[in-house]
Amino acid sequence: MKSTTLTCGIDEAGRGPWAGPVTAAAVILDPAQPIDGLTDSKKLTEKRREALEPLIKTHALAWCVAHASVEEIDRLNIREATFLAMTRAATGLSVAPDLALVDGNALPRDLPCPARAIIKGDLTEPAISAASILAKTERDRLMRDYDIAHPGYGFASHKGYGAAAHSEALIRLGPCPIHRMSFAPVRKAASSAA
Repeated sequence: MKSTTLTCGIDEAGRGPWAGPVTAAAVILDPAQPIDGLTDSKKLTEKRREALEPLIKTHALAWCVAHASVEEIDRLNIREATFLAMTRAATGLSVAPDLALVDGNALPRDLPCPARAIIKGDLTEPAISAASILAKTERDRLMRDYDIAHPGYGFASHKGYGAAAHSEALIRLGPCPIHRMSFAPVRKAASSAA
């Protein structure tokens, strides 16, 4: 009989933006290799998140980052697309967890193990904090790449969120292929540009 329960933390980044995928991460931390400074990724500077990312990846027993695309967000809705990304991350772990701790107040239906939702879990559960950091750093990197592929929107700075500069660019340029057409500000900009 196993003496320890393998617990993975799951969190997402990118539910609110008007553009880009929603990204989720699942992390099983190694109790023998604790990582100092883990907390909600939004409470950390970009520099601190990027310093913690390789530590998490090298010290964790397993980790996986997964996405749900803009097309999936528009087809399913943001909540279901977030759950899809979370399920993909948990399923993609190289070690099967016994339990998943999910940041928030709801659980994806298709997780590969029993799970518990924890409101503000990214502040209280180190594995969720680690997942929060991996999801955020990976998504931010993707949005910097999209900034090169789709210049003029400012994705590298606002990461697709509804900043004033993003709103102005949407009005000026209209939506690009990574915009979420199911989000009202994008729909409005598309109808104005039409």
